[in-house]
Amino acid sequence: MQYSILITGCSTGIGLEAARMLQNRQFLVVASCRKQKDVDALKAQGIKHVVQLDLADSNSIAKGLEETLAITHGHLFALFNNGAYGQPGAVEDLPVDVLRAQFDSNFFGTHELTTKVLSIMLAQGYGRIINNSSVLGLVAAPFRGAYNASKFALEGLTDTLRLELFDTPIKVSLIDPGPIESHFRANALTALKDNIDMVNSRHQKGYEEAIARLSKEGATSSQTLPASAVVKKLIHALESKRPRARYYVTTPTYAAVFMKRVLPTCLLDWVMRRQGA
Repeated sequence: MQYSILITGCSTGIGLEAARMLQNRQFLVVASCRKQKDVDALKAQGIKHVVQLDLADSNSIAKGLEETLAITHGHLFALFNNGAYGQPGAVEDLPVDVLRAQFDSNFFGTHELTTKVLSIMLAQGYGRIINNSSVLGLVAAPFRGAYNASKFALEGLTDTLRLELFDTPIKVSLIDPGPIESHFRANALTALKDNIDMVNSRHQKGYEEAIARLSKEGATSSQTLPASAVVKKLIHALESKRPRARYYVTTPTYAAVFMKRVLPTCLLDWVMRRQGA
């Protein structure tokens, strides 16, 4: 049996690398992108099956999944929920509609797609669901409140789903990457400029630092890893007989997990405040 997988958020970064690497491993990969221009670009790059799927649009989710199942003949071995973006901004500066948009893409859309896929997996008697979270789903950092909240929510929902599926053949895993080479920062910079009133905020210095960090080309940390580092953990979650509940990627993620376990909250807060905007 050829293993089939639907991957969200494949226009760049982790999703694109996952589509490439898994296709090379003979998976039946269905990559998805929010915009049609990115669908066309992926096909031009040699990804055989690409569908349009916008996690913030219920109709697009339904249509994208329908097209996926037509490709996979009604079955689906795995779902890799990777699609997400980061909305920077101090919590007090986040308009409710901006926070809602962050959750629509990073949380509610992922949940909607997962429940639709889960019914298929339960009926067929097998399947794997892998959710791509973040180190910022484990610890909070200033000026990342919207993204933190969406990933904390995803962590909790995924843990609960794993508990509820313990008596089924469906395996559920989380991946928690730290800094990864991608277009994530460029997209976050656009979201910051478009959605946050920085001029009238008391956090102007913090926003200046955020813009400088997000505008920087290349890796912002010596601990930044290529997207393939995440895909290697994904492959284990897909191919292992006993996939792990959690996979950590990059040294900062391991460090965050350790500090959260051993440091009192006041010291952890001090460390995370030093991460700046």
